[in-house]
Amino acid sequence: MLNKRLTMGLLDELREIVGPRHILTDAEKTRAFATGYRFGGGPVVAVVRPGSLIEQWRILQACVRADVVIILQAANTGLTGGSTPNGEYDRDVVIVSTTRITGCHLLDEGRQVLCLPGTTLFELERRLAPLSREPHSVIGSSCIGASVIGGVCNNSGGSLVRRGPVYTEYALYARVEADGTVRLCNRLGIDLGDDPETILRTVEHGTFRPEQVRHDGLAASDTRYARHVRDVDADTPARFNADPSRLFEASGSAGRIMLFAVRLDSFAKDERTATFYAGTGDTADLTLLRRRLLTELRSLPISGEYMHRDAFDIAERYGKDVFLAIRYLGTDRLPKLFAAKAWLDRLARRTPLLPNALSDHVMQMASRLFPRHLPRRMIDFRNAYEHHLILKVGGEEIEQTRAMLTALFRDGQGGWFQCTEKEAEAAFLHRFAVAGAAVRYRAVHPETVEDIVALDIAIRRNDSDWCERLPGSVAAPVIKALYYGHFLCHVFHQDYIVKKGCDPEAFEHQMWKILDERGAEYPAEHNVGHLYPAKDALTAHYRDLDPGNRLNPGIGHTSRAKDWR
Repeated sequence: MLNKRLTMGLLDELREIVGPRHILTDAEKTRAFATGYRFGGGPVVAVVRPGSLIEQWRILQACVRADVVIILQAANTGLTGGSTPNGEYDRDVVIVSTTRITGCHLLDEGRQVLCLPGTTLFELERRLAPLSREPHSVIGSSCIGASVIGGVCNNSGGSLVRRGPVYTEYALYARVEADGTVRLCNRLGIDLGDDPETILRTVEHGTFRPEQVRHDGLAASDTRYARHVRDVDADTPARFNADPSRLFEASGSAGRIMLFAVRLDSFAKDERTATFYAGTGDTADLTLLRRRLLTELRSLPISGEYMHRDAFDIAERYGKDVFLAIRYLGTDRLPKLFAAKAWLDRLARRTPLLPNALSDHVMQMASRLFPRHLPRRMIDFRNAYEHHLILKVGGEEIEQTRAMLTALFRDGQGGWFQCTEKEAEAAFLHRFAVAGAAVRYRAVHPETVEDIVALDIAIRRNDSDWCERLPGSVAAPVIKALYYGHFLCHVFHQDYIVKKGCDPEAFEHQMWKILDERGAEYPAEHNVGHLYPAKDALTAHYRDLDPGNRLNPGIGHTSRAKDWR
């Protein structure tokens, strides 16, 4: 502890606020919160878990008085370490985990929603389903408990082409001024008075009246994106985290303010949909298909997910247990599964003869007991084609898309089929499993794998040469390169599993040079975290929100020092 007396006093105060059960100080118990899903981790003096917005507000005030670093954390499902500590700080670190504060309130008959800090995408999706409406993102992150507010903080994208990055100009948050003053800012567009604790209590319990909710022209989603992504001749990317036009208070804040609630649009669900699975050996086929889909369809496709054959193979073998767990246990049971996984790993760390990632070894072996889980037609396409596209469309565009696919693949270079309901579910689950499969590969091959270098990039909308070909000198240390992503938005995830002895940081810097030459922007949707340097616009956003550098300092390779010294 950098200031033992002050920190011990803070811990006593935090216990009074949340009760002794909800403050963790033992290193073994804080490890799950202080370690990123794929990257990042470091020591903390405490993890505190408020059970109400008022407790969260009081925790912030206590931490500011004690002059500690505050890292606000929701589900901790990010891939760049942006909600965990990393490296050394000039003050002690406290993580404030908001997963106990869940719930959402429907506004305007569900056309908008007000979400609390611990609300997950899955919870919101379930709440909106009876109204035939959907949240911003429904495929992928919603399966593993990612939070709604985490998406707002990171301008996260997603697989749904029409909606772009999550964005809102409505939020309730606290900022810490340069002199240490904590100020509650009500930007929800709801008239709630001036007393902070009254505001927080009213918002948490939803005890405001419809006439208190204003519709004053501010945005609760990125209404420009559908037109933006259709501009296939533009020489700039469609979306990326540091886009200055999408940085607004809470949106893109990355933990630099303490968020209590956000107000977002919901979206009408397509009544009739179809999923097509396409494969080809020539990337020009998919380039042409993308151009036609984005420029000729009256309504944009719902999603278009790309997967290279190598990513298909890794996900088939090392993502099988996640695929089966989601299909047969459901997403609502996954948090318990991950909790059991964390418990088993804690046990293994206390036993010298057991591997550190014991749960990964157990789950990987267990997955081999089950028969092949992917549909026959997907396996056939894997054998026949290097490049795969999972395309979901709705309404009148189904027939038009079917005609496009028939015309494009008439000469036999590629092929396509319309998925049954089970095939569609399997295709999207398989695509979702890729990212976790890379982590699993690293866990069960520690003797040959140094690490994963994970990049998410946005390439130019007019880039026809989108498939990466690494120079031999750069590719030499790569065991597997996994390419997958949101094809119609030209946002790709590129995961490089590198050999033992490779310097991952040096490899990553080589990749940045290659991406700069390609005119790419990065990161595209997982934000800078502790992996990427923040560009000028993003750094300016952080400094404006947090002039004392008290909340989540150091992300984006920015200063970790108090007052940005």
